[in-house]
Amino acid sequence: MPKKIVAFGELVWDVFHDGKQLGGAPVNLVYRVNSLGDTGFLLSRIGDDVSGREALQMLRKIGISMDDVQIDTFFPTGIAEVKLRKDYSPEFIIEPDMAFDHIEFTAEALKLVRDADCLVFGTLVQRYGISKNTLRELLNEAQEKLKYLDLKLRKNSYNRNILINSLRAANILRVKEKELFVLNDELELSSSGEPVGLARELISRYDIDIVLVTRNKFGVYAVSKSNEVIEVPGHEIELVDTVGSGSAFSAGFLHIYLKNKNILEALRFGNAAGALTATAHGAITPVTKNEIFALLQNNQSC
Repeated sequence: MPKKIVAFGELVWDVFHDGKQLGGAPVNLVYRVNSLGDTGFLLSRIGDDVSGREALQMLRKIGISMDDVQIDTFFPTGIAEVKLRKDYSPEFIIEPDMAFDHIEFTAEALKLVRDADCLVFGTLVQRYGISKNTLRELLNEAQEKLKYLDLKLRKNSYNRNILINSLRAANILRVKEKELFVLNDELELSSSGEPVGLARELISRYDIDIVLVTRNKFGVYAVSKSNEVIEVPGHEIELVDTVGSGSAFSAGFLHIYLKNKNILEALRFGNAAGALTATAHGAITPVTKNEIFALLQNNQSC
């Protein structure tokens, strides 16, 4: 049976040097969740403007329900300028005070979360009070649900309190390895700075079940509350850019984990989904389950 996954947060237009694409981690995740056969729900907010109307058209085109996307008559639809670094990873410059900063708590949003198997959230959407307060209420109502924190530390979009409250709410944390060192500094962790040790300290301090650490071409590893460390190597691919690859990993991991709780299988599947997404420009590019299984099979055959 397909799992119901709600992604709360930003909808933005990613503006590249050669044009724009619909983006935002929650949008990317829901798109990928749906493509894998689960049911994704986007809980966000856009402006009543040209960009907002274009976003609705694109959501319809890529098969994402618009039922839970709120319309704001004052604040504009989100915009993010994307600059690719030398390693093809993106740097996002996100405009302040966008519509997604003002997602309201509604009866419809409450029902959506109560009916879901998993609530996925991040820190960017918590930079202003309205969305932050809405997320807090939804997390309180999702005590029995899986709560997945997809940590993306965008510049000027988080602080110590946001980090602490987010970590305390999460069952599973997905974090880039380099961001573990940011958490080490921001939260004054006592570990020596070794990544697995930092992950273990986060688990102990904030009662997290699993920390998933992504490392781009070097793959991913998981550290569990039982002190188990599971590592999956990266795939050799023709890298184009890594925009959306983290969300693809999360969607792939949840697709397997919500079914059987097998961390290793979920890591492998998510790792392959993220790798295939990085072979195309932008986050909204088709990747089928058959392509993911083929990549996994090819690696096993090598």
